[in-house]
Amino acid sequence: MERLVPLTDLPIYHASGFSHPELLIYTDESPEFPIVATWGLVPHWVENDEAGKKLWNNTLNARSETFFEKPSFREAARHSRCIIYVDGFYEHHHFEKKTYPYFIYRKDSEPLALTGLWTEWRKDNGGREYTFSIVTTEGNPMMARIHNNPKLKGPRMPLILNEEDEDKWLVQIAGGLEFGEVKSIIRPFPEAELSSHTVSKLRGKEYKGNVEEISNEVIYPELNNLF
Repeated sequence: MERLVPLTDLPIYHASGFSHPELLIYTDESPEFPIVATWGLVPHWVENDEAGKKLWNNTLNARSETFFEKPSFREAARHSRCIIYVDGFYEHHHFEKKTYPYFIYRKDSEPLALTGLWTEWRKDNGGREYTFSIVTTEGNPMMARIHNNPKLKGPRMPLILNEEDEDKWLVQIAGGLEFGEVKSIIRPFPEAELSSHTVSKLRGKEYKGNVEEISNEVIYPELNNLF
């Protein structure tokens, strides 16, 4: 992957949302040309940089079931939607008090179109910063097997759009969208269209960092016959 836009963190092969990387997003205002945005949505009403940085760790993801209700997301859900294209994403599987990372991607190797919300935030110095959140939904059966964190109520996954739903998500409507107008696209992406495999550790001393081979398959014998 080549660097497409100056001043972004591309290429990104793996990054934690908590590091707030800058990515390319395609917005409802400019669906043909991407803008650079920081992962971790900061609503326009946040008063200063300090308050924004306190908030953005909690706005990396927006639950599709409630994003039209939550103060941090509801205005963006109605008026400022975006798509983030990625090759895949990572989740951890818990087994016998250890975690094992998986890479999830499309079987046809096409990019995943992740649903997002975005904002334009005015900083203390008068500059503007675009920020975004990735929308999540209930996990499909494959994600239920992988994403089994005992601290969570149930498996989650990014809300991934089919090609025919991308325009519907980005459509401009006077007065803004309401939940009922996008409810039909809020569903888990079909398991049959996804593949997954385990990869090298994404945490601790064994973590290789943001390198291309980070998504290569790594076999853990103790996980044999689990899936």
